[in-house]
Amino acid sequence: MKTSKFLLGFFTLTILLVGCAADDTADVIINQEGGNPTNPTTPDSNEIGGTLSEDLTLTTGTEYKLTSALIVPEGFTLNIEPGAVIRATTGADVYVAVMQGGKIMAEGTSTNPIVFTSDSATPNPGDWGGLIVLGKAPINSVTGGDATSTSEIGGLPYGGSAADDNSGILKYLRIEYSGGAADASSENNGFSFYGVGNGTTIEYIQAFEGKDDGVEFFGGTVNASFVSVIGAQDDSIDWTEGFTGTLTNVYVEHRQAHDKGIEGDGFNTDIGNNSDPLFWSAPTINNITINGNGSSNENEAIRLRAGTRALFTNVLLSGFAEGFDLDSDGADSPTGQGVLDGDTGVTNISFDDVTVNLKNDTGDTFGEAEFFTGIGNGTGADYSSWNGGWTRN
Repeated sequence: MKTSKFLLGFFTLTILLVGCAADDTADVIINQEGGNPTNPTTPDSNEIGGTLSEDLTLTTGTEYKLTSALIVPEGFTLNIEPGAVIRATTGADVYVAVMQGGKIMAEGTSTNPIVFTSDSATPNPGDWGGLIVLGKAPINSVTGGDATSTSEIGGLPYGGSAADDNSGILKYLRIEYSGGAADASSENNGFSFYGVGNGTTIEYIQAFEGKDDGVEFFGGTVNASFVSVIGAQDDSIDWTEGFTGTLTNVYVEHRQAHDKGIEGDGFNTDIGNNSDPLFWSAPTINNITINGNGSSNENEAIRLRAGTRALFTNVLLSGFAEGFDLDSDGADSPTGQGVLDGDTGVTNISFDDVTVNLKNDTGDTFGEAEFFTGIGNGTGADYSSWNGGWTRN
């Protein structure tokens, strides 16, 4: 378990996040020079960072420079108005984290989205961290009521028993060039949702050209709709730790370097003692398009493993060597059992330039006829009907 210490100086703000070997997360030390000596989170020349000691509002039409981690503690709110642009300086330790009990109210519009991006003149994937939201909804990596785990970046607590926990609103929000890695085992994503509850609203979000995952769910019950991930270099959509939300209208487009369109885990395979969880990840995915780089590349559109369950409806996969790859490790991760029980499967799907529709490495006996219903009937996310004005291509 990690502890966090926040030391506030008169002209210097230092955030010391102290880690231990339990989760292999690197210590992160952040220093911010300057700022308002009374409240370090009050913008000075539009520079922001540090730990909020009062609510903070980022206003329409204004550009801000994020110079360190911006932490939103319990009881405080980060408000972001339409059209605000937040430019992050380079570094994996530059990110926004909304802690349990904190809120982010970020409501852009289709014509005036909120943008988090790199401050570099020549931006690249991994320039900065990303957005981290931590809630009190159930996760399967811990047991016992409101017990919590800690995040990869920052060692911040998440998880609990409040399925309807509310961390705020994300709407018409784009994150660019994120995914900086603190070390080999601690990586930022575009959007990291840790134990986020379904009282939270997530609609019209895009992760663009990130170095790690586009959107990752660590447990929780939150639903997300109108999700765009373009150019993620690791998995575009990732879930683990018992995620049970619904994803509706999802568009994924791969670029030259990438891993999977979806990697779904029933439990966190990086935690050695978590192979017998109280419940599995079991999300529902409606209306999804995943465009790869062609079947000649050795890649997978969707990999389901570690016992995850998942129900898909209306899927369009294009340009992959493998459409679905299902993996198991015997009784410890019975991914195939989910298919046999009717908890995992696909209704209405179309394949374009996909060599193998289904690869079954679970050890359980089933084929395409048991896994797919309505091959040729999938139309996908209808991206052109909802991406106008706020996304990047």
